[in-house]
Amino acid sequence: MHEVERHRIILSAVQGRSVAGVAELAELTGASEATIRRDIAALALEKKLRKVRGGAEALAPSPYGRIGGPSLAACEALNRREKRMIARAAVALCAEGDSVIINGGTTTFQMVHPLTALKLQVMTNSFQIAEHLIRHSKCTVLVPAGAIYPEQGLIISPFETDGIANFAARKMFMGCRGISALGIAEADPLIVQSEQRLMRQADEIVVLADASKFKARSSMLVASLERVGTIVTDDGIEDAAAQMIEAAGVRLIVAERAAEAPGEDEAFAA
Repeated sequence: MHEVERHRIILSAVQGRSVAGVAELAELTGASEATIRRDIAALALEKKLRKVRGGAEALAPSPYGRIGGPSLAACEALNRREKRMIARAAVALCAEGDSVIINGGTTTFQMVHPLTALKLQVMTNSFQIAEHLIRHSKCTVLVPAGAIYPEQGLIISPFETDGIANFAARKMFMGCRGISALGIAEADPLIVQSEQRLMRQADEIVVLADASKFKARSSMLVASLERVGTIVTDDGIEDAAAQMIEAAGVRLIVAERAAEAPGEDEAFAA
């Protein structure tokens, strides 16, 4: 990854949080921790962030509330080609007229491009997904009540009366922070709470996860693997991870590489 791109991701990741650690920034950028330390030092000299022990923090934190985990801007450039492959394979599981839930995330966002060919009822807690589908698709779009968390682009409420319970879906498409034998994990209790409410409204759970998610870890479990019906991933998945999924009785779909359609390189709306 080019230095300019690393710096953009680092600045996005530190915005609005107390401290972004060196290890987390290394994972986000794919760079070594030594490289990240040099990047932090350079950005601190340019007065773009503040260097602190073990990481960095923003000079002017966001006035908005925040939830744990990296921002959309920090994640959207990671494994972008794989995410588009996975999203196309996920949309192939939809049929005209379906009612579906699409959870917010950088992989699920890539579903919006092929979804323009279908007319669905979609509930999403993603501000960006809702906005794109309203503008560019024939889908009926519903969003839950709640506060908008700008860094992750999520609409989340701590209360049960957010409208989710009034929607029934054939499938829920969701990303995750990590996958292990223990289950599907996320980065923040509020995200876990919101996703669990959404999951209760779907007949089948479809998890979209690029191969790197099988190496990522988080202590916040959303659900066990047995609750998941299908996992869609890319051809970088290791044999041990594939065997773990199959042993849990979960359907595994490995997305095939294909020529990209015009417009599929679109990132999140500003």
